[in-house]
Amino acid sequence: MPSYGELRAELATLTTEAFRPELAEIDRRSTEDIARVMNGEDQTVPAAVAAQLPRIAHAIDATAERMARGGRLIYAGAGTAGRLGILDASECPPTFNTDPSEVVGLIAGGPGAMVKSVEGAEDSKELAAADLDELKVDVNDTVVGISASGRTPYAVGAVEHAHALGALTIGLSCNADSPLAAAAEHGLEIVVGPELLTGSTRLKAGTAQKLVLNMISTITMIRLGKTYGNLMVDVRASNDKLRARSRRIVALATGAPDDEIEAALAATDGEVKNAILTILGAVDGPRAAELLSASHGHLRVALEASRGQAPGYGGVRKETGETLANALVVEEAHALAAYRERQARGESLGVPHDEAFRRVFGEDDAGNA
Repeated sequence: MPSYGELRAELATLTTEAFRPELAEIDRRSTEDIARVMNGEDQTVPAAVAAQLPRIAHAIDATAERMARGGRLIYAGAGTAGRLGILDASECPPTFNTDPSEVVGLIAGGPGAMVKSVEGAEDSKELAAADLDELKVDVNDTVVGISASGRTPYAVGAVEHAHALGALTIGLSCNADSPLAAAAEHGLEIVVGPELLTGSTRLKAGTAQKLVLNMISTITMIRLGKTYGNLMVDVRASNDKLRARSRRIVALATGAPDDEIEAALAATDGEVKNAILTILGAVDGPRAAELLSASHGHLRVALEASRGQAPGYGGVRKETGETLANALVVEEAHALAAYRERQARGESLGVPHDEAFRRVFGEDDAGNA
């Protein structure tokens, strides 16, 4: 444990802790002026994230590979960093229909630290190791240590212990040459510079961490087949808004009228992905479940199987070498053709669906591209 003097000297070297003399009298400025300065600061964050995109992508691909084998995504941090990890983890079940155990957030000091600081918790590597041992971390898991400074013992300890257990490790920090990044297999250093308020890393650093966590969880779930195009086909309809969204997703994916959508959802216990497959693949509910199980939840692969096509792999169709980006265009063409056929028969899908198709396919008038 470093002494107070040593710790003070260490903090003085971190860009996230740097003092900005030009803002020394910011409290004298107008509210609008301060807001404009903060807004300008926030606009620099995406560029800092962009500089690390190749590293972020490599980390995501490695995470998806482990999760495809049954592994978990585990975030570990203290204070703001820990809270951001828990926030991202808690959004995955309703968005992607994951089990709460699949994406987990750990915060130094336990759940109570979400709202009240726990004295000394962030300073313990041993606490991080104990928290991971409680989860029985193994070689299929991914552990993401999150720390703006890149030196927080809890986050560094989590990555070190996870590495010793054979898990994939990612270190997300906002300072260059951080101990956290050095300890991780994938070091992601999003250097956003000094904060508006000296050392208040819930500002730019927190925004940067949130953006990267969004990428890690979202793109991993895309890779795992939790989406169809940009539609959240694994959404869990746990409230009225999500139930309405579920029906809209099926409509956008299939172009089917409301009664067909309701019948499909009823036949599949409300599972959006299964409902889409029954409509586009012309199969019943049980067969849709079988195809999705065989495709490990990838709707596009299941659709190919329902049509007797060989499934693609690695982003490319095995039989033709066609990229899945081109395949999506083909699927959209099928959906548009089905939509136009219904229009030709005078079957309106209802104003919301007609407007959605015009928006998606760029049609000025019904049936006219």
